[in-house]
Amino acid sequence: MIVSAETLNDLVVSNHILAHEEVVDAYGHISFRHPDDPERYLLSRARAPELIEAGDIVEYRLDGDAIDAGDRRPYSERMIHGAIYEQRPDVNVVIHNHSYELIPFASTGTPLRPVTHTCAPIGADIPVWDMRDKFGENNHLVVTMEQGRDLAATLGDGSIALMKRHGCVVTGPTVEQTVMKAIYLQVNAKLQLQTMQLGTPDYLTDTEIAECTAMQQAPISLDRAWEVWCRRAEAARR
Repeated sequence: MIVSAETLNDLVVSNHILAHEEVVDAYGHISFRHPDDPERYLLSRARAPELIEAGDIVEYRLDGDAIDAGDRRPYSERMIHGAIYEQRPDVNVVIHNHSYELIPFASTGTPLRPVTHTCAPIGADIPVWDMRDKFGENNHLVVTMEQGRDLAATLGDGSIALMKRHGCVVTGPTVEQTVMKAIYLQVNAKLQLQTMQLGTPDYLTDTEIAECTAMQQAPISLDRAWEVWCRRAEAARR
């Protein structure tokens, strides 16, 4: 099934943005649901995000089976993506990362909640998934559909789930919204930890979260952010 050059470029650029904004390092990945077949998704071969090129992108079925991958070795945690797409027809983009700023919240169960307007899209209720609860002690990698589906169940109808002692998943309907959410999730973790060191955070209310999210995801804000993220990622590769 032919994938447009524009879609491939968007996926490549998204990887570069997440790397440049330090949401991912050598590890982590972003996928797109296939624009012409909702039962498939697009994800790079196993490679550091900042190095990914169009030729690295592989098409997968939801169960993680690659279609014409050749010698392109897949990410072991691709089951995260397929399981979420399987459960959530409204999701078109999935990001998995190990942002170190999130680990204190993921590992302690301390609620992560927006402390400033730009971080509102992360939402008010972020669940935490613990691999040990159902799968015992292991290497914490989500490598089976059973594990992926259990994570997807914790995600529920939300857009973010923290993974205890591991990282997180961030989902959304568009690449711009999802990348923004992943970037500001990390920003909020930094700010919330700093705030908690000084005193009790005065979080955004539910009403403020809704209104600020609408503002952040409106074209006047989202397009501006996307433009500069693309420019910075491009400049970093020169």
